[in-house]
Amino acid sequence: MATVDLVIPVYNEEHVLAGSIERALGYLDGHPEHRWRLVVADNASRDRTLEVARGLEAAHPGRVIVLHLPVKGRGIALRNAWLTSDADVLAYMDVDLSTDLGHLQALVDPIAAGQVDVAYGCRLGKGAVTNRSFKRELISRSYVFILNWALGLRVTDAQCGFKAISREAARALVPLTHDNKWFFDSELLWVAQKNRFRLREVPVRWIEDPDTRVKIVRTAIEDLQGIWRLRRHAVPRVPGRASRGV
Repeated sequence: MATVDLVIPVYNEEHVLAGSIERALGYLDGHPEHRWRLVVADNASRDRTLEVARGLEAAHPGRVIVLHLPVKGRGIALRNAWLTSDADVLAYMDVDLSTDLGHLQALVDPIAAGQVDVAYGCRLGKGAVTNRSFKRELISRSYVFILNWALGLRVTDAQCGFKAISREAARALVPLTHDNKWFFDSELLWVAQKNRFRLREVPVRWIEDPDTRVKIVRTAIEDLQGIWRLRRHAVPRVPGRASRGV
């Protein structure tokens, strides 16, 4: 039986946090094949998110853990949560639960079984079912095309908020992944691929949250800057591991 930390990064999510955590706990209760912990990583929220999270932690001791960070950034949240965890499998998903919880087993089980090192949700490939605006669909597909062309990253979707990694892979890869915001996901997959870690794509059912906190234009600019940074620098290497060429 593997231990799994499921991290949920949050910023000003007081209105949905309690409902999402209770819903996730209900799903996890039905899957006792792993020992689950929900880690709420609060990124400097300015509303009552931290207070709500502390209340959930008190109501579910040992099952809900709160990590408070004084700065914003999904990359910062995952870096802190994953590198301080002793769980066998480290995962994360967005607080809006846009990705169907039913895909968690397909994400986590292969890592727990030692079959893969990193698993990531895919909204754009074969077998995926999505419900979102044309604008976001176009931006996502264009972004993946640029990743494939500019960096040689062989993925169908890099930014889906639904990923898992083994503790050993996290210890090796996260310190080599430098972005602290939304580009963290893409950079992590790129570093993993370049160092020959085993990746697996998981097609998911995904429904767009109309209340998303993502600033699409700003995020797109930051992602392009991240791609340019990776192209200009040498591939970070995991010591003692065979790696792919640039």
